[in-house]
Amino acid sequence: MSTEPARPTGTSRLTGPSASLSTEPGPGPGRTFEMRFTSTPRGARLARRLAAVRLDAWGIPYGTDPHEAIVLIVAELTASAVHHGHVPGRDFHLRLRCASDGRAVRIEVSDTRTERLPRRPAAPQEAAGAEETGRGLILVAHLAFAWGWHPRPGGPGKTVWAECAVPAHGRSCSDHRTSR
Repeated sequence: MSTEPARPTGTSRLTGPSASLSTEPGPGPGRTFEMRFTSTPRGARLARRLAAVRLDAWGIPYGTDPHEAIVLIVAELTASAVHHGHVPGRDFHLRLRCASDGRAVRIEVSDTRTERLPRRPAAPQEAAGAEETGRGLILVAHLAFAWGWHPRPGGPGKTVWAECAVPAHGRSCSDHRTSR
């Protein structure tokens, strides 16, 4: 299943206090995407799609291994926030941030549920058939070079994060300078 849109879309601007999109070229703090989403499967799908579009705009193109890995991590963390971190009437928050050198992307997903904390996944052979859920973090641990969680700053809940490398031989998220 591809996350690439069927046709190119024009530049659109999201408004409101929950959206922060930067299109500034170059490395540094200008390479951040963050937004709140409804804590529903539809919100998780939208988060994944917008993350895929943003990565492509940053120069991590559709169809590349880094793009696919980062989008899969976004999908797993947002689905987990919806399934395990859902509090009625509360949203989850997604933040993608490119490292200042452009060689890594950090994914952060925050929810407001405090009593359900992520556990380190068991090895795949230990988890096989044992539980119906919990395999998403095995994927995250395999695809990311680091992951973890911490209490959500400024309120109840937690933030689950993962960091993925963008290989030096390809374009990094700070190399892309063309306007879209």
